[in-house]
Amino acid sequence: MLVIAHRGASGLAPENTLAAMEKALELGACAIELDVHRVEQELVVIHDRWLQRHTDGHGLVHQSTLAHLAGLDAGNGERVPTLWQVLELIAGRCDLNIELKGRGTGELLAPMLERAIAELGYSREQFLVSSFNHPQLARIKASLPWLKIGALTTSCPLNYARFADELGAFSVHMDVNFAEPEFISDAKRRGLRVYVFTVDEAEDILELQLLGVDGVFCNWPDKARSIIGNDQRGPGEAWQ
Repeated sequence: MLVIAHRGASGLAPENTLAAMEKALELGACAIELDVHRVEQELVVIHDRWLQRHTDGHGLVHQSTLAHLAGLDAGNGERVPTLWQVLELIAGRCDLNIELKGRGTGELLAPMLERAIAELGYSREQFLVSSFNHPQLARIKASLPWLKIGALTTSCPLNYARFADELGAFSVHMDVNFAEPEFISDAKRRGLRVYVFTVDEAEDILELQLLGVDGVFCNWPDKARSIIGNDQRGPGEAWQ
């Protein structure tokens, strides 16, 4: 079962910062998940739509400027990075799950992924793009037919994983609170990978492993790997 570093190694460094990404790499993560919002004509790596929880700033992320964000403390002196800064830091050393959080993120991400492949040494196989915004996923998939997409949900739908199947998704990403055996089985029957968030308790990790889940998003990826065993996948091998 794949262990995905949730917002970097966010249990050990401020989430979604360069420090969290570097820590995940130091721990040998084969995949990292992160979140992007659009600010001006750039993608920035931050989870919430408001600044208050992550930084010493206030207000909506999408109403900020890049100059304003650059001056904020995102924890322990870390700054809110741009996605390109994260891509440069990781430089193809592990695979990435990029979650689209805000409006208009997909249209900026598509050319950036192509640029990262051309300039930073990534392969197409290293990218998985996910979102709760399924129309936005459909649009980026239409723009980049080769791209793997993951459909997120924080519910257990009546028809289980049919929504992800109809979207042409590679994977379904479900909240641990709704990771019912029937939902997981339905997704697997449809040929979908199943990734569960956010999972840090040993009992949950072991139960999901028994249920055949393909991967878990963890704030402490080192602890999770010690529970289920070391996963030695190389770059381009996580989303297989």
